[in-house]
Amino acid sequence: MQPGATHQYWITTMPNRNCKLSLFIISTKKTDDWAELLPQVRLALAPLNITYEILIADNSLNENSRQLIEQNQCILISPSIKNYGTMLRAAIQQSSGDYIITMDADQIAPFDLLRDLWKARESAQIIIGSRYIQGGTDVMPAIRKILSRLSNFIFSRGLDLQVRDMSSAFRLYKSHVVRKISTESNDTNILQEILVKALMEGYQITEIPFSYQSRDPAYTRGIQFGSAYVKTFARLWKLRNSIASADYDARAYNALMPPQRYWQRQRYKIVTTLIDNGVGKCLDVGCGSSRIIAALPQGSVALDILIRKLRYARRFGHPIVQGSIFNLPIPDESIPCVLCSQVIEHVPRANVLSELDRVLQPGGLLILGTPDYANWQWLVIEWLYKILLPQAYADEHITHYTYQELVDEFVSKRGYKLEAVKYILKGELILALRKPRGQ
Repeated sequence: MQPGATHQYWITTMPNRNCKLSLFIISTKKTDDWAELLPQVRLALAPLNITYEILIADNSLNENSRQLIEQNQCILISPSIKNYGTMLRAAIQQSSGDYIITMDADQIAPFDLLRDLWKARESAQIIIGSRYIQGGTDVMPAIRKILSRLSNFIFSRGLDLQVRDMSSAFRLYKSHVVRKISTESNDTNILQEILVKALMEGYQITEIPFSYQSRDPAYTRGIQFGSAYVKTFARLWKLRNSIASADYDARAYNALMPPQRYWQRQRYKIVTTLIDNGVGKCLDVGCGSSRIIAALPQGSVALDILIRKLRYARRFGHPIVQGSIFNLPIPDESIPCVLCSQVIEHVPRANVLSELDRVLQPGGLLILGTPDYANWQWLVIEWLYKILLPQAYADEHITHYTYQELVDEFVSKRGYKLEAVKYILKGELILALRKPRGQ
């Protein structure tokens, strides 16, 4: 994780930093009792039978606490700017474990938490100890509980994170993932920023139930988190809803905007119906994160140039390949069905249509989708699209095709048979073209 700014901090290091797990304990209060907590943590980690290190970030240590931490062979990190986000960044930079667990110092009896997070380590790239899924509990003052639940609901839904407890600091990260994530937030809003940016890169996040009980019931971090969250919501909403997000295509299927949801569902219905008319496995060229991938026949392959899209596409259960439409890593005439939906308008003409033809078997089916720039309906739709979703795809359309141009290219020049012509609101054109069999 790269810091948003450069900060000075001092570190007390310990020998032999090669380990399986780095445990970060972060404190932002003067009330944390290290003499009670550290033995509990050691006891909780012992049954895991792994090598580990304990890193502690505390912005209010006295000399006695510092000595106690060092006597327990912990690594002490103390950033000069004493806020939550800076401490978390400093700790992540200095970790050496393959996995990273973060927890607050105010948690009572962390045995179950550490065990369960470690047990779930292969289920996703980020695992959250959640108070707000089935089996989770939270013991804290009523006003804090209400504010926490309300802020989590509003902002999780607003950013479409599909995470119930995004303010939980009790998490397990795969270290190679979290170290790549660049953050700007310096407060507790860094927790939400990490989740947004991880999802944008196609990584998976899951939650496990967690019973939270604070040592300091008067602690008001929920309020602090809500305030920081409001300040960064607009920035992250724009980022979350941009085409840079790995799950942009998948999320559009359930978009809050009815026109976008309708469009995506119509495309899914048309394309999947046409795929059923194919003769076997399908190559989805420029697959993105579309739900169409999950509907491909057995043995199909999803291909895209963007690795973040492919990370997300793994969950659909088909092999994925990183490659370019200009030079498909596929043998000649080896694929019985080729799908290329909403791709060719984003790239120069060059040889893209010839590449689709090259890999398609004789007698195979080509399903090709792109806006029809000969129709006034599309021109109006695109104009509205730029106004309503300026961060989306409209300005990415650098090549404009028409129905007649594509029919001339495949039917007149290459001898394909036009089997189906479908439109979405007379704007998006979807063609089904059958390649001629060899003579």
